[in-house]
Amino acid sequence: AGFIKSPLSQKRLTQDSVELYCEAIGNPIPEIQWWFEGNDPNETYAQLWDGARQDRVKINATYNLHSTSTISIANLTGDDSGMYECRASNDPDRNHLSKSPKVKWIRSQANVFVIERPEITPLVTESSGKLTLSCNMSGPHPAIKGHKWIHKDKVLEEDENAGAFTSYTIEGKMEEHSGIYECIFEANPQIRGEVNISVAPQVTAYKKSEHGNEGDTGVLTCKNPSYPAVTTWSWYKSGHGVSAVNASGRYIIKSSGNKTELRILKLDIEQDTGDYFCNGTNSYGTGEATVNLRVRSRLAALWPFLGIVAEVLVLVTIIFIYEKRRKPDEVPD
Repeated sequence: AGFIKSPLSQKRLTQDSVELYCEAIGNPIPEIQWWFEGNDPNETYAQLWDGARQDRVKINATYNLHSTSTISIANLTGDDSGMYECRASNDPDRNHLSKSPKVKWIRSQANVFVIERPEITPLVTESSGKLTLSCNMSGPHPAIKGHKWIHKDKVLEEDENAGAFTSYTIEGKMEEHSGIYECIFEANPQIRGEVNISVAPQVTAYKKSEHGNEGDTGVLTCKNPSYPAVTTWSWYKSGHGVSAVNASGRYIIKSSGNKTELRILKLDIEQDTGDYFCNGTNSYGTGEATVNLRVRSRLAALWPFLGIVAEVLVLVTIIFIYEKRRKPDEVPD
């Protein structure tokens, strides 16, 4: 057996995760095992299994043409620091309890250093139509080589400053720029913090006015583009909750996070025409929007056609009458 790829040493922060990869080849296909030795001088190597360390250890192995194995450890603590060893062997007696294998296990090692996560204090201040987002890192930390600000996977700003403080300024109000912003300190390992701009729901209607034909299904939609997401959606008509007047079962409400939809089955001109109010609530307050629904008669589409037919009939009648009343031309001798 021989290694094609060996695990690489890595630095990680507490609460992060780490993944080590190992790949071996041989005939027959070798078995791969993972072993660990901590930093305690009295600690010896112990084999790692899938589900170890309170199910924080996951091992995924495949044996097809050659052997591949990946070990991942979630929610790292200081006790996870140490030497991780990938062992491979295809000796038939490799796991025998009394016989020594003819060929010993080959080994490849990688060190994982778990560093205590520094504390990052986020802050948002609003002044003169501007928002200032800042992150201040305290406590021991690795050397910083620069900073980044990211929002929705888009890099907003970056620099090469070495300080433990970074800030980013936005033109506008909090309601216009709500969301999760990441401040990143470029170091080894990389250190990330979050600044949340949280506001009450800024509810808007997908369309302020909706039209539907009598007997069809009407669909009214509202959304909330702000952060955090709406926790409770409700619909009202003429001051009454839609769910409270749903004795006929014609109202269906579907809500998920930042979107809500009201479906009205078998639209009725008299009952369903009017203004509907969608109300969204989260831990910061409430927002509301209005949707006007107009219900048309099924014959509404025929009125333009019937009008054209009527005009044609009137025109034909006038021509016919005119022709009847016109004096006939004199017949020549």
